[in-house]
Amino acid sequence: MTASIAEVLADNTAAALRKADALLEGHFLLSSGRHAGRYVQCAKMLQYPDLAAQVCAELAASVRQSTGEDQPFDVVIGPAMGAVTFGYELARAFGVRGLFAERAPEGGFVLRRGFSVEPGERVLVAEDVVTTGKSAGEVVTMLREMGVENISAASIVNRSGSDNPFGELPYYRAIDLEVPSWQAEDCPLCADSANGLAIKPGSRPGLT
Repeated sequence: MTASIAEVLADNTAAALRKADALLEGHFLLSSGRHAGRYVQCAKMLQYPDLAAQVCAELAASVRQSTGEDQPFDVVIGPAMGAVTFGYELARAFGVRGLFAERAPEGGFVLRRGFSVEPGERVLVAEDVVTTGKSAGEVVTMLREMGVENISAASIVNRSGSDNPFGELPYYRAIDLEVPSWQAEDCPLCADSANGLAIKPGSRPGLT
């Protein structure tokens, strides 16, 4: 039986993540406070332009097949910092503008550096790894406050445990990964002293 484009995309993405040692095993403290024995660090894969371009080109092809449109978006935008490289590569795969949003001191995200999005534009919000979808969701909120209505979301990895953590928004991803996690008091890794203390693996303390 011929594999579907989604299956090929997932297999190729898993291979790219493994090649870059981006699938980490250990004892990790997530931003939710939960503990996990596995962590996906997409930045390790995105540091290689050939792997980043391959995954984004294949994801774009999958989206085009799903939407039936050769050019389904006008702009790709991701939350800094994690989605800067991914958003740029995905924008290049679609042949559109690639922007990034930055955290505002008062919370949420804003556009700086002269970036702008028009209300009528079709926007794809990109996030490298989606767990709760919080950062990408805050970018969606920013866009809606700007009057943008046509919004979709995409990620390299979906480890939310949900088929679509963004509710009514169209959501596309390269691969679904199951990453079991536990409340700290129930963590079997903590019970085994050989595992050591849970570490925070994200780009900033407390973030994943």
